[in-house]
Amino acid sequence: MNTPRLLALLVVSALAGSLAATVPAQTSQTVPPRQAAKPAAKPAAAAPKPAGQGTRLATSPDPRVALSRRMPGSKPEDFRPTSIPGLYEYARGADILYLSADGRFAIDGDLYDLDSEQNVSERRRREARLALLGKVPESNMLVFGPRNARHTVTVFTDIDCGFCRKLHSEMAQYNALGIRVRYLFYPRSGPDTESWAKAAAVWCAPNRNDAMTRAKNGEAVRSPKCDASVVARDYELGDEFAVQGTPAIVMPSGEMLPGYLPPPMLLKRLEPAAPAAPGTPSRPAGR
Repeated sequence: MNTPRLLALLVVSALAGSLAATVPAQTSQTVPPRQAAKPAAKPAAAAPKPAGQGTRLATSPDPRVALSRRMPGSKPEDFRPTSIPGLYEYARGADILYLSADGRFAIDGDLYDLDSEQNVSERRRREARLALLGKVPESNMLVFGPRNARHTVTVFTDIDCGFCRKLHSEMAQYNALGIRVRYLFYPRSGPDTESWAKAAAVWCAPNRNDAMTRAKNGEAVRSPKCDASVVARDYELGDEFAVQGTPAIVMPSGEMLPGYLPPPMLLKRLEPAAPAAPGTPSRPAGR
């Protein structure tokens, strides 16, 4: 599942609202003595409607307004109606959550269209990933391979990740098969850690590609200090992608493979008709 953070945010918001409702308001005003209630006045008879005047229907409130109050940081337009009446989709990056129109129920899971045999949730995640990647210029990536390669994949990588190092050690094979690799930093240990510092050193090196290769080989990379905020931006982007391990390979379709694939197998995923080498594992491996 890709939505635990959104679901947790919704639950925390609901608990906070319940707690606020149970805490009595504090006031310093003196409550006056209760007086006997006066009898209610008899309501006046309603004036007859002019002949031919119809009854005006009340306008139904937009349920997205109430839903936005349930989800901190959201706006009504962030909630999209689904093909199921009364069910709304809320997405934050590639995280997707479904909510009932009354805001009472939340569904943490994928939505399938049985007629078309499509995973509707995954289709939306792929669209979101491609939209987010489209905002990142290649000048903010480390690119290995020619621009005119047949295929380009984007990889969230951690310099200290074993399978990330294995992938990088086979870069020449990926390139020879027509696969171009664009790296984004995702040090799994987070900010202010050794892995984060290594990523910053690679970014600040005069030759970033060479520094990446040396770092992946376990060499210490010493670079002058520079603006390495790109590491933080990549890390935040990885969170929006709901990256849970590295390497995370983003395909041209927006699909994200959670782990390492050998060059022939990755080519097969990019070109389904391409034969795989004998004995090649069919599932991604990663940490």
